[in-house]
Amino acid sequence: MSADPIIIGSDHAGVALKEGLKPYLEQRGMAITDMGMATATTDPVDYPDIGCQVAAGVSSGAFSRGILICGSGVGMTIVANKYPGIRAALCLDEETATLSRLHNDTNILCLAGRKTDSEKARKIIDVWLNTPFEGGRHNRRIEKIREIEKQICTQQK
Repeated sequence: MSADPIIIGSDHAGVALKEGLKPYLEQRGMAITDMGMATATTDPVDYPDIGCQVAAGVSSGAFSRGILICGSGVGMTIVANKYPGIRAALCLDEETATLSRLHNDTNILCLAGRKTDSEKARKIIDVWLNTPFEGGRHNRRIEKIREIEKQICTQQK
């Protein structure tokens, strides 16, 4: 079990799944920072607003990992991957969660609130939290991603 803090957020389409997962994460001994507290209902909110808060928390180093949930998981994944150092993956099953950690060292897990029930999400989270980065040949690929980020940041200055 990880005692690391985790940052989590959702839009209106992911709030039910998020609220169902928070007690589970606490049972795992995790301290949770919920960036979607304004999203405690199903009243519409814009997913980029929440996604930015979670991605910024991980990108800055304040959190080592985060979880984002929207209806499809796609929007949150797109937003999170705009931030330097973020490797966010939409995981709809345990295999994808495993591979996202083993090969890509993902630091933000994105879930689909409209496609993933709580039981399935708990299994995905367990695999994602417990799977270490494999390293080896995958280090070279992660370094290439970091170089791309540096080049883009340099070009934008």
